[in-house]
Parts: sequence; structure tokens; C-alpha cells
Amino acid sequence: MPSSWQPSPARLLPANPAHYDGPLLSFWVALVWLCVITVRSGIHLLASDGGAQSIATIDVAGLDGGSNIVAIFGQWGAIQLLLALLLWVLLLRWRGTVPLVLLVFTLEPVLRGLAGHLKPVTTMGTAPGAALNWLVLPVLAFVLYLSLCPARR
Repeated sequence: MPSSWQPSPARLLPANPAHYDGPLLSFWVALVWLCVITVRSGIHLLASDGGAQSIATIDVAGLDGGSNIVAIFGQWGAIQLLLALLLWVLLLRWRGTVPLVLLVFTLEPVLRGLAGHLKPVTTMGTAPGAALNWLVLPVLAFVLYLSLCPARR
């Protein structure tokens, strides 16, 4: 746990990105969440419907543009996978970037939620991403806060 609960925003871009002296809990939560993101990316990229209908419950059969939605989901998966690979490199090679990676994790559901509000998608049910976004956000925000605090060693 932290030795001080006083966060330092300077930890987002540390002078020595190879060194992380924050709580190990933040590092491990970031690794677990990155595993989830990597799997999600692979599903969007490799699933026959890109996860559009099978996971996000978007009716692609009845839409004229159903194949376009599936294609967009597949392309989205490719972009997500590239981001996940970059985040894996940051976490495993430069552990001092744990706070920066957690900031990205925290901003992503907020921005997806905003995009969904501005451009709503009609679904047949609640997609796991939509349900999990608001449950995971406070956890990620707290772990980000922790990562900005120095840890006891």
C-alpha cells in the first residue's frame, strides 16, 4: 500500500520510466485489465460477426448495413489489439509507465460512454462493455490514484 496518500501527477511521465515505486497492486490490476482488453480485441478481430451480434447484441441480420457493422467491429478489434500490444510493451518494459497506462484505461470507458451518448447504438440487450464500463471505472480510477502515490517497500 502507499507510504503516502499524496499523489504526484509527475508520476504520469516519470524521469526514469524503467522504475516503478508505486503500489504493486496497481501494476497487477493493470496487467489483469490488459489481459481482458487483449481478449476483447481478439474477439472483435477474429469472431465471424466481430462480436457485434454475439456479444454486443446488435441485430446485424436485419440491417441493410449489417456486413458493414461486422466489418467495422473487426477493424475496431485490430486497432484495439495494436493499442493492447503497445500497452503490454509499456507495462512489461517500462514499469514506471503504470500510472500512464492506468490513465488510458480510465479514460477509455469515459470516452466510449461519451461516444455512445452522442451516437447511440440500438441493441437487443445490454452488451458486456456497456454493463462493465461504469462498474470498472471507479476501480480503475482508484487504482490510478494509488499508482500516483509512493509505496512502502
